[in-house]
Amino acid sequence: MSLGGIRWAGTRSLLVEIRPLDAVLALHGLLLERPLAGQQDVLAAAETVLVKFDSRANAVRGRRAITELGPQAEASAGAAQAGAPVDIEVVYAGEDLAEVGRLTGLGADGVVAAHTGQLWTAAFGGFAPGFAYLVGEDDSLNVPRRGTPRTAVPAGSVALAGNFSAVYPRQSPGGWQLIGRTATAMWDLGREKPALVRPGDTVRYTAVRESVEVTEAPAAATPHATAPDAAGPEQGHAHGALEILSPGMQSLIQDLGRPGFGDLGVSASGAADQTAARQANRLVGNPPGEAVVESLLGGLEVAARGDLVLALAGAETPATVSGTHGSATAPLRAPFALRDGETLRIEAPTAGLRSYLAVRGGLAVPAVLGSRATDSMSGIGQPPLAAGTVLGVGPAGPGHVVGAAEPSTLRPAGEATLRVTPGPRDDWFGPDALDALTGHPWTATTQSNRIGVRLEPDDGGRPLARIRDGELPSEGAVAGALQVPPSGLPVLFLADHPVTGGYPVVAVVVPEDLPAAAQLAPGTRVRFAVVDPDTLQPSPTPEGLHA
Repeated sequence: MSLGGIRWAGTRSLLVEIRPLDAVLALHGLLLERPLAGQQDVLAAAETVLVKFDSRANAVRGRRAITELGPQAEASAGAAQAGAPVDIEVVYAGEDLAEVGRLTGLGADGVVAAHTGQLWTAAFGGFAPGFAYLVGEDDSLNVPRRGTPRTAVPAGSVALAGNFSAVYPRQSPGGWQLIGRTATAMWDLGREKPALVRPGDTVRYTAVRESVEVTEAPAAATPHATAPDAAGPEQGHAHGALEILSPGMQSLIQDLGRPGFGDLGVSASGAADQTAARQANRLVGNPPGEAVVESLLGGLEVAARGDLVLALAGAETPATVSGTHGSATAPLRAPFALRDGETLRIEAPTAGLRSYLAVRGGLAVPAVLGSRATDSMSGIGQPPLAAGTVLGVGPAGPGHVVGAAEPSTLRPAGEATLRVTPGPRDDWFGPDALDALTGHPWTATTQSNRIGVRLEPDDGGRPLARIRDGELPSEGAVAGALQVPPSGLPVLFLADHPVTGGYPVVAVVVPEDLPAAAQLAPGTRVRFAVVDPDTLQPSPTPEGLHA
């Protein structure tokens, strides 16, 4: 076993380099069995383990503890896997089977024999909930990805890429070589353990002749809010409800997210601007983790069923309350009443991007994996709100004391400055990479969403150039990561980012600035400033933070 460097991935996460795969799984298992102080998530990957902490102080202590765990991981590496292999029946009739046979020199029948004739080990999850990267016992099926990815790969497709095999748990784009299909459900929220295969599990593929079809389970297993004619006390309507008259461009249910499921391919998600979500809940007397409505670029219109107390935070957004007694301006960042039958309309923001609407008592929508957050990438949680949806409101007890008006949490309008720390893969770029990143402004493009903000250079800037060729083995990623594809144009990961990525990350935005990043409207100019990870003050001599 080789415990390599421990690289900082932002100020609160560590990327531990370790080989071979059984050592990765051993360290991963030790951290799951005996979590470190403040450990929020641990994610195994091809040659790394990502460990996320709740604070800088715990991350610093965790770095020392992980160094001491190295010998224990070495001692347990290669230990026998617990439990029998998961059996996956496959009809080998994939569109790329013949091509894989040509690429490997095995022919179609030889590919089937090689695929079924070895035991596969789940190295890590990622890409989508239930998508497990499986490594075989030999490299006989090591094939490149397709030159042009498919826009839609059917659920249940069995595929190869590099030295990995996997089953697509849901329909999604993909560039892997398809060799078969299976009816085995890799992801089912109706099961106690939704993911059929987790890191460290082993899989045996078995060839069958019967034709199979896969029905995606997640949507059917996810409980949703009710339509108006289905409303009832069981949805919390005895305490009032909020009816969606118009969702605007996009309105989602969000809370503080579901950390801890990275191994299943599930991101933490949650409110993109958690500072604003917390503020809205605080103003109506809710605990900080209650569900709120996150609205993008205004246009949200709601009606009260029963008397409610609401608060708006986040973007600078004109809002109006209308009813039988006329119309009035709704305040921002202060509690206000919405009486039975009255409507609230939120207009397009004059600054910022996302608004957060909280209701005293909280929104009584079902939790999925312990959270009410909508994950736009995986589809977990409530679907985007639609006209006619009724959201029940929970009971408001004596502890739900409304607050006084508060100041805005938005940064001043105009050019935004986001603080970053270098790494974990800044060494993939030239010595002037950080100068290229920080020396000129960037512009947030219209291609941005909750997954990430796409950036392009502004004011004479240039893309970031790599000095290393080849592909980076997929590894865990954190919110705030500035991942750089071959184009050299960074993508700033937000709440719904993929849990793993194969492009190098040159720097990571500090957690304290992620709320500002979530409010970057298209066309906003952005500057990055390298800071010391402990003080968050400007760093006079930016240096990579790897070991």
